[in-house]
Formats: sequence, C-alpha cells, structure tokens
Amino acid sequence: MNDHVRDLASVRDATDRLLNAAAELDNASVAEPSRLPGWTRGHILAHLARNADALVNVLAGRPMYATPEQREADIERDASRRLGEQLTDLRESAARFQEAGATPADWSRTVKLRNGVTDAASRVPFRRWIEVELHHVDLGIGYELEDLPEEFVQREIDFLTERFRGHPGVPAVLIRQDDGREIPTGRARKDGDAITVTGRQADLLGWLAGRRDGSGLTAAGGPLPVLPPL
Repeated sequence: MNDHVRDLASVRDATDRLLNAAAELDNASVAEPSRLPGWTRGHILAHLARNADALVNVLAGRPMYATPEQREADIERDASRRLGEQLTDLRESAARFQEAGATPADWSRTVKLRNGVTDAASRVPFRRWIEVELHHVDLGIGYELEDLPEEFVQREIDFLTERFRGHPGVPAVLIRQDDGREIPTGRARKDGDAITVTGRQADLLGWLAGRRDGSGLTAAGGPLPVLPPL
C-alpha cells in the first residue's frame, strides 16, 4: 500500500517550494504565458488551488468536480487574479487538503476521480504531489524536471508506464533505465518486438508526461512513439 502519510509530507514540501518560488513573481508575470498551451501562469496557480479542493471532495466521497464545464469555468474565473490573491488561495486550499489527509479514514478504500477513473484513497496524496511538482515546472520560472526529487521522478515514471501499459495506441515499449531496470509499457510484447527507449530520468519523465518531445532519448527497434495526451 502507498504510504499516504509520507506522501502528504512530500506534498507539503513541494507546495512550500512552489509558493516560495511564485512569491518572487509580480502581477505582470502571473499574467504571462506558462509552458502549457493556452494557459497563463495564473491559470496554473488557479488550477492548483481548485485541484486541492477537488481532491478534498474525492476523499470525502463527493464528486471531484460538479461538472467538467464548471471545472474549466472556475479556472478561468480565478486565472486573472493578482499574485497575492493567487498565493493566499493556493496556501489555504493546500491547508484544506492536508487537513482532509490527516482525518482518520480507511485508506484502502476505492475513490472516484475524474472521467470515471478510480484509485485507492492511499494514492490520492501522490496524485496531488504530481500536480504540484509538474505544474511548478510548467510555470517556467526556473524549476525544471532535473530539479524534481529523485524519489518522485522514479515513482512518476512507474505511474505513467502503468497508465500506458496495455494502451492500444502505444506500441510495445521497454524503458531501460540507467540503473539497469527495465519497465515495459504500451501494448503487450510479441516475440521481442518492443521498442527500447533509453535516456536520462528527467528526459524519460518529460516524454511520458508530455513535457518534452523525447529528443533527448534514444529509441531502438523503431521510432520513438508519440504518446497520447494524459
């Protein structure tokens, strides 16, 4: 089982890093484009705050978002706020998530997320950790994939390869890491037909998470697959 208590501490640390970094911005830079197409930095900060509240809903057994349209509307509504409002909202919503995570509960239970996705409650803190770390990178303010905690990078690679495993739109892939570990993903292998992908951990994560084009990776046995959006 996932260690939700340890992951909650990691979420808190990652949130503190993001808040401290974002505090160095100004109102003008919050309105500038982020690394995510169509989103400003304000969109990312607003999304992170609303995602914290959405995961509180998940832990409480409520729908994650009222509707997909309301999710988008809330982000648009909050994206243009001034920096101080953004930071206060992110800090307070993060505290609500930590409070929900500290509430005694059956962490082995299954919870419902968006789009019909289910997961163990114990993995919700890790999912929040993913949001905070990757969107910190997406802000484009000096925090890069290479700066992510080593444990997080490996666990996120494991998480994403699990997500793509068996996906009909992804050919059989074997990721070969620097430590010699091999992780299969995509369609099932047949007679050793997998495309072997090697590279640095940050580049592997960037490719799997849709943050890099894979140009820093090496593919053998076929071209580097284009992965479907997450």
